[in-house]
Amino acid sequence: MDLSELQLFLETKAAFYNQSWFVESDPIVVPHAFTKKEDVEIAAFLTATMAWGQRKMIVAKARQLMAWMDDAPHDFVTLAGDRELQRLSQFVYRTFNGVDCQYFVAALGELYRKGGGLEGVFTQGYRKGGSVWSSLTWFREQFMAFEPMARTGKHVANVLKGSSAKRLNMFLRWMVRTEGPVDFGLWKGIPPAALQIPLDVHVGRVARELGLLQRKQDDRKAVEELTAVLKTFRPHDPVFYDYALFGLGVFEKRS
Repeated sequence: MDLSELQLFLETKAAFYNQSWFVESDPIVVPHAFTKKEDVEIAAFLTATMAWGQRKMIVAKARQLMAWMDDAPHDFVTLAGDRELQRLSQFVYRTFNGVDCQYFVAALGELYRKGGGLEGVFTQGYRKGGSVWSSLTWFREQFMAFEPMARTGKHVANVLKGSSAKRLNMFLRWMVRTEGPVDFGLWKGIPPAALQIPLDVHVGRVARELGLLQRKQDDRKAVEELTAVLKTFRPHDPVFYDYALFGLGVFEKRS
């Protein structure tokens, strides 16, 4: 199909998946259980951190973590002492274990008490460099500043080393995009036009099949290449097509 046909195809698929029913089958269902802004963004961040593997298991473990945080994540991260943090020492999801979980919660507490919270840190990073990449770089620097174990740093993407930052880019999509019932659109300091595509194996495979992506590795350069192409279709909101590419890769078999 030519570019105009491809754009129409992607628009149709994205509109189909950007619906309320999608929430129930996606990890974003976990933060959708909350209404307080800070609860939503903390639940979203922790869920996105664990967003690899089977989607049902991601949802189950994220819900377990929320329960262990008394289903009040903002209160928990800002008020938890050693006793409460110790409760998290037994949490495990794949390679994200209790030590990592305790650090993440403690670091979030520091950011919310002193650093303007997740929105404040990501937005400050965006303003420093004018891009999502500068936002992700600044966030990692601030978030990893509290002497974590070396293993914990592997759970926070380092875009300076070429990471695609799929999970953090997905988290930003959740927080920034305003169109449709799936994403929250809570943050106003980063424009949707600046977002980068959350590139996982499904999105990458479908993008290559459709001729949207030539690079073979799923890394930062591939994210930039694919996002640049999608911007030619929808300059103000390129990651809208994440729904189409992900949906085609996960829900629809393509020959």
